[in-house]
Amino acid sequence: MTEPSPIHSAAPIQILGEDGSCADEHRGLLSDEQVVQALEAMVLNRILDRRLLMLQRQGRLGFWMTSRGEEATILGAAVALEPEDPIFLSYRELGCLLWRQIPLAMIFNQLIGNGRDVCLGRQMPVHYCYREWSIPSVSAPVGTQLPHAAGFGYAARLRGTGQVALAFCGEGTASQGDFHTALNFAGVFASPSIFLIRNNGYAISTPESVQTAAESLAVRGEGYGLPGLQVDGNDLLAVVKVVGEAAARARAGDGPTLIEALTYRMGAHSTADDPSAYRSDEEAEAWTRLDPFERLKRHGAWRGVWNEELEAETHARLDQRVVSTLAECEKIPPPRVETLFEGVLETVSPQLEAQRDEYLAMHRRRSEGGYEVP
Repeated sequence: MTEPSPIHSAAPIQILGEDGSCADEHRGLLSDEQVVQALEAMVLNRILDRRLLMLQRQGRLGFWMTSRGEEATILGAAVALEPEDPIFLSYRELGCLLWRQIPLAMIFNQLIGNGRDVCLGRQMPVHYCYREWSIPSVSAPVGTQLPHAAGFGYAARLRGTGQVALAFCGEGTASQGDFHTALNFAGVFASPSIFLIRNNGYAISTPESVQTAAESLAVRGEGYGLPGLQVDGNDLLAVVKVVGEAAARARAGDGPTLIEALTYRMGAHSTADDPSAYRSDEEAEAWTRLDPFERLKRHGAWRGVWNEELEAETHARLDQRVVSTLAECEKIPPPRVETLFEGVLETVSPQLEAQRDEYLAMHRRRSEGGYEVP
């Protein structure tokens, strides 16, 4: 890190200097165009964080989880992968969707759970699923995505597709049994998988210090026979480098990699959380000076592709896009009631048909003012 961290003491892999510069050997990690694209994605990410948090407070959205402060880890991983490589999200990785250019309307439809949501409102907000962009369905229980990535990678190896599966998790999730199961399986069967821990210091309110007695989470890789690396998770270029090398290693048949990205959650864990109850203002201020967006802005300025005027224009353009798209998505009615009984079984059973007919009859009577459905 560029200065001592209040919660992380390790010396992770780092590329960007305090002035935004980097060594010539690392400049090729991202083209000038990609740097601008990443900065635009971060601008959009923060606009969405602010507006969607407001929507939740207004009762127009059921749930939201911000990712301010962790964008470099999230975006850097997506940048380093190929479009066909599946990313098994946890729930905070909005930046992966933005980098893969999933239409905003599709993201909003999922968050709202309207009639155009691909999951028909059956998932909580931020539980995305976009097959066309290689984003498998997010599963609410933390840690279940890790065995999924290990299994997908193994299947890709058997089929010879050349794909690499990446799974995100938090440092709290690394205490779950699924973490052990996934890494052990991947190590034994040389699954082309990458396990990326977003170590933001807290599993909701539980600090990292009580999660493990080891010097890092990255060292756990040794126990499963695979490399374990620590990276400055607020340094976009460093994340691109480490994830890119892990992906190349996996494609070459050399198996999985465990990556621990040291970062910080600047906001609350979720809209149901108050971080002031368990962390100090001094700690948050120290991490604000390591803001990944500010660091990438300095790098963009160092390259001569980013400035304050461009940032202001980008913010205004993307903010208007968010407002107009959201307004259209909120007009879309909810899924048809009948969809509650669709997509459950390939062949509808007589019992399910009877339940459906009874429910729809009650629903019609309720709509006509007859009585409330118990």
